[in-house]
Amino acid sequence: MKHLLDPAPDTVTDVFSPDLAAALTVDPGDPLVVRSLDASGFLARPAEPGAATPRLIQDARGHCLTGPIAVRGAAVGDVLAIRLVSLRPDSWGWTVAGSKDTALNRRLGLADGPPAWLLWDIDGSVGVNDRGHKVGLAPFLGVIGMPPAEPGTHSTIPPRAFGGGNIDCRDLVAGSTLYLPVTVPDALLCLGDGHAAQGHGEVSGTAIECGMTTELVLDLVTDAPVSGIHAETPAGRITFGFGTDLNEAMADALDAMVTWMQAIFDLDKAAALALASPTVDLHVTQVVNETWGVHATLPENAIRAVS
Repeated sequence: MKHLLDPAPDTVTDVFSPDLAAALTVDPGDPLVVRSLDASGFLARPAEPGAATPRLIQDARGHCLTGPIAVRGAAVGDVLAIRLVSLRPDSWGWTVAGSKDTALNRRLGLADGPPAWLLWDIDGSVGVNDRGHKVGLAPFLGVIGMPPAEPGTHSTIPPRAFGGGNIDCRDLVAGSTLYLPVTVPDALLCLGDGHAAQGHGEVSGTAIECGMTTELVLDLVTDAPVSGIHAETPAGRITFGFGTDLNEAMADALDAMVTWMQAIFDLDKAAALALASPTVDLHVTQVVNETWGVHATLPENAIRAVS
C-alpha cells in the first residue's frame, strides 16, 4: 500500500519526542511519499530575500519536520532502513549567513550582523539566486531521525549517534539507503529540512533550504554490518561520527568504517585500517549543529579483487 503524508498542523513537529502521536503508520516495505516544508516551515515564497513570511509553526523551537511516521513492529534493537527513491525540491529556496552569534561567525567577524540572504529559483537540476549566481543541485534531506528514548521533548538541531536527526550529509541523495538504529517502539521517524544543494560542512549554517517531495521505503533489518548510523549511497558506503570534539567524531566514523571493512573483506582490524588508508575518504559533514559531524566514505569500486 502506498502512503502520502503532507505537512499540516497535525502532521508536523518542531521537536523529537517519544510521546508524540504518530501522524501516519506504515508496514515495513510500504512505499510512501512525504512532503516537507523548508526548515523554517514557510508557507509561501518570500517576497524578497529575508522578508517576513507566514510559517506553519509560529515560534518554532527547531526544524519544521513532517511526522512522526510509525513503522509497525519496529523495536529497539532493530535497524530502520530508509531507502530514498526520489527527492524533488520545491521551486524556490533560500540561504542565510551571519544570522546568529556562533563561535564560527565570531571567528569570521560576522556575529554582529546584518545577515545576508539569498533567494533561489529552482528549476530541474539548477538553482539561480537573486544575485545572478547559478549552481548545480543535488537534493537531499538534512534531517532524518527518531527521538531519543527519554520522555519529553528533544531538540531537532544536533545529530545523534543512534536516532540520527540533523545529519546534513550531502551524499544522502536519491538512490541511498540510510540505516538508523531504532531508538523507540515503532520508530516514530520524522523528516524534513530539504536541501537543494549543500557543500560538505554547511558552512553558513544553511544550505539551499527548500521544501521537498520525498519518495521512500521504510524497512527493518536485524543483521546490520555496523552498530551505528551508516549508509549505502551512490558515492559509496558511508559511516558517521558525531561529537563535541572533532577528533572523537572522526575516530568514531573511521572505527565504524574499519569494522564494516573487516566484515566485507574478512580482515583483522589492523589489516582493515591499512586497506582503508589508500581508499577511504574523511569529510567534515557539518560544523553548525552544536555537534561536529564527520563521515567516512569507501567509494564504490575503490577496492577490486585481482582477476
